[in-house]
Amino acid sequence: MKYLNKLATGFCMAAIGLMALTSCEGGELYSINAPDWTSQKIDSIANAKSQGGDEDVIEGMEEDVYTIGATDFSTGWWAVFSKYYQIPDGGKWIAQFNLNINPKATNTYKNYALIICNDEDRGAANYKEYGAIRYDYQPSGNSEWGDYIDRSLATSTLEFATDTDSGVDQLGGKVTLTIDRTAGGLVVTMTNGKVTKVYNQTSPLVNLNADASNTTIRAFLVPEGSYLDFIGSTIEPIGGFTSKEDKLPLSMTLNGVPKKVMQNADLEKTMASVTATIQFEQGVSKTVTAADLTFEAIPDMNSLGTKTLVAVYTKTYKGETAPKPVIGYASFDVVDKVYTTIGNSDNSTAFWGAHSENIKVGPKETFVTSFTNYTNGQNNWNNFVVVLCSSDGSKEYAVVRADNYGWGDGYAACTPSGGQSDWAAWLKAMNGAKVNLAVTNNGDGTADVQMVMTGTDGKYYTQEYKGINTVDPNNFYFNLTVDGSHIEFSDVVGQEDNSTAFWGAHSTMFNVREGYTVTTRIKNFTNLQNNWNNFCVVLTREDNTEYAVVRADNYGWGDSYAACTPSGGQSDWAAWLKAMDEAMCTVSVTNNGSSADVKCVMIGNNGKTYKQDYIGISPVDGEDLFFRFTVDGSHLIFE
Repeated sequence: MKYLNKLATGFCMAAIGLMALTSCEGGELYSINAPDWTSQKIDSIANAKSQGGDEDVIEGMEEDVYTIGATDFSTGWWAVFSKYYQIPDGGKWIAQFNLNINPKATNTYKNYALIICNDEDRGAANYKEYGAIRYDYQPSGNSEWGDYIDRSLATSTLEFATDTDSGVDQLGGKVTLTIDRTAGGLVVTMTNGKVTKVYNQTSPLVNLNADASNTTIRAFLVPEGSYLDFIGSTIEPIGGFTSKEDKLPLSMTLNGVPKKVMQNADLEKTMASVTATIQFEQGVSKTVTAADLTFEAIPDMNSLGTKTLVAVYTKTYKGETAPKPVIGYASFDVVDKVYTTIGNSDNSTAFWGAHSENIKVGPKETFVTSFTNYTNGQNNWNNFVVVLCSSDGSKEYAVVRADNYGWGDGYAACTPSGGQSDWAAWLKAMNGAKVNLAVTNNGDGTADVQMVMTGTDGKYYTQEYKGINTVDPNNFYFNLTVDGSHIEFSDVVGQEDNSTAFWGAHSTMFNVREGYTVTTRIKNFTNLQNNWNNFCVVLTREDNTEYAVVRADNYGWGDSYAACTPSGGQSDWAAWLKAMDEAMCTVSVTNNGSSADVKCVMIGNNGKTYKQDYIGISPVDGEDLFFRFTVDGSHLIFE
């Protein structure tokens, strides 16, 4: 076949031009003072040649020059995508790109995956995937997946036994990707001249398009921990080709701006996780990190209130200084607290003067919450109060206080236990005491309330009210009020700047009795980088032996995870992730005896409700089931 040298000729002419220019400057073509994009492009070409890639561009290939993924190798899975390329029945698509592997990569999957789908946009109602084929090849791992991908049809000249084998660097360089449908099946070839992977399916593809007459498929690329410098394509993508000519920035959209920032915080550190999508000429866009932006808070970070964040980007597409920068704006609040408070912080709120909202507790369910109690120290009753009631508050079952006292129709039948031996010492210790509150609906018309208070003196104080009756188990709620006191939901798991890495912080453990459900509520905060940068639920024995770990984003693992049925999986992951910053999340864990269920209801910052369930996690020991929360690039506050 006749090959053309379109791109090679262009690069040669560019090199000649650069040599001519540098001859007037002392021949500093490879000087560190050369523009960044020049040295990067030279390095990219040299790297491609060192990997044995063919310098010739295949006939029919057009320039399609853009970058997929962050050049600092920080891109997570399913975070950025290439353009869509449509391959008709009987057609062939050939693409070329430089695959940049992180020199520090220790996992074989830190490369890229080819996703093959029907002729729909991601997130569309009719979007369906054939599956994914990743460049690394691990027969016993997950290097290929999908309902319509047969892993036995994949072969490679480089085989990995585990995803921690060395050799992922061998996948880097100039890659030629081919999708061939000319013979009626599906043949995918990936090669950099050193490593070649082939997927050879001779049978025709099932048509997943809603329109049976449309037999076109789409393909797109997804990097993970790497980035792709696209070079060219034989098929024009949706949105058109991108020329390698430099392009000026036109506009900017800021992503991941925190909604609340602590007073006097360092602006650069606070905005370190912010990214910006830059729109350039010719309809090209790319995402840049905070390191490429200059930030200013208007008017300042010292006073409380709403501020305007101004971000400035000064580069062209190839990294040169742009004649005119682009500016992006966003708003955020400077606060002295990032948590919810009930009652005035000076403890001036009188009895019944402030309430939380009513929280539902279903039959055979225990709702647990944690908060900090503050008191004016005048009387024992100047502390938090728990109100058990119906949904609208018209029926009051009982009111119980922290100091062994209560009232209401259902109170007389209960058995209070607690009553401190030294009330004066207890009252003093309650100013700043950490409280774990559990409200249980026994499902039989009775309810229990347990308060475990860790005083500022380091001592534990317990107050219980068991057997409160006259309760409607199907219409049972509670709320919190104060009296010359206030409470703060300030129990935080993870750093408030969302810098805590996976497994870096954990909540306390919650016990789930057999036949019961334990529910708690958290406010979730995320760095907005990846779907998994949110809360996780860890199911264990009391000695921390794990049953399973489940995430907010329809994923989990563990010995007991495989048996469960996950349901959720949002239709628009990008919108869901954005909504999860400051999302109010109710998480319930049910102990069925030999299995467990986890249900998550997440009310996003957009007001929409998202659900994620894991039903039938098994086996578990019904007499030994606990759970806790952990975080990953996120933090949570108990509510």
